[in-house]
Amino acid sequence: MRTDGRDGPEERVQGSRTDALGVAVLVGCATWSMIAAAGRPARPEGLLLALLAVTAGYATGRIAGALLPVAAPAGMALAIVVATLVMPGRLSGTADTPPLGYPNADAALLVLATGAACCAAWSAPSPPLRLVLRALGAGAGALALALGSTAGFAASVGVLLCSLAASHMRRRLLALVGFALATAIAVGGTYAVATDTLPSGLSASLAGQLTAPRVELWRDAVGMAEDHPVRGVGPDRFRVESAGALTATEGPPTPQSAVFQVAAEQGLPGLALLGAAFAWVLCTLWRSPRSTPVVLTAGAALTGLAMLATVDHVLSYAVVTAAAGILAGLAAARPLPD
Repeated sequence: MRTDGRDGPEERVQGSRTDALGVAVLVGCATWSMIAAAGRPARPEGLLLALLAVTAGYATGRIAGALLPVAAPAGMALAIVVATLVMPGRLSGTADTPPLGYPNADAALLVLATGAACCAAWSAPSPPLRLVLRALGAGAGALALALGSTAGFAASVGVLLCSLAASHMRRRLLALVGFALATAIAVGGTYAVATDTLPSGLSASLAGQLTAPRVELWRDAVGMAEDHPVRGVGPDRFRVESAGALTATEGPPTPQSAVFQVAAEQGLPGLALLGAAFAWVLCTLWRSPRSTPVVLTAGAALTGLAMLATVDHVLSYAVVTAAAGILAGLAAARPLPD
């Protein structure tokens, strides 16, 4: 596989097949959300908006990455950092409304900003510019910690370390498989906490860190998925069906996890489609004509976002899903010849 931005006929055909697979997966997600909502007072608009945001972001990233492989990701990272620092009303108009205003959603954006800055650094032509861009990525991670999101800070640090180590990776596929396994372990861990299958001491410790109300919402979601394994309870119906959501005092009445929300509201087929969407993103990065360090940096950032999404509702905000799509598109773009 070429990694210098020049594609041969075979690489172009494989890229087209990967794009077609992505279209099929996204159409499948949209179609299944409509099927899950059919005949019920359900509202699939939220998921459809998220899919639209991802698609638009991915297309924007592909175009911008082809035209401006350094400036586009650097501009994305800088825009997120500046918006977090200088907008007192945040993007939604009030300081306490997400995003930017909900610390974990803000931190998810900053993780993507770290990844974008490091991607730009690997594409930059001069060492001083690379240093500045990596400093921007580190600043985004520090800002996540300042917002109070330890998980976001840890994810940003992980992205930085993976980016620095990416130059020593000869085979990107092995690293991308590692990202997939890390995400699967995170999903399995949250499920083990929700079903209380871990050893008592470890389960109590994790539940204390994740907070009891959050774990209770996860258990409600698991129960709904078990009772309605095919179509779930319907999109946007968790808040109605869950007693824990009705009594929640912090945040919107969601399961506080993208995995549990999809499983509860769209059943196991919806969960399988969510996993297929993430697998397609990793496959797209594998077939990307960009250099391996750029690909693995973007993969680390998107994996960090996926792991945050297993324990919080950060994907409920279109700006986060759009930013994820942009970063994936930037890393999959074919830069035009000079």
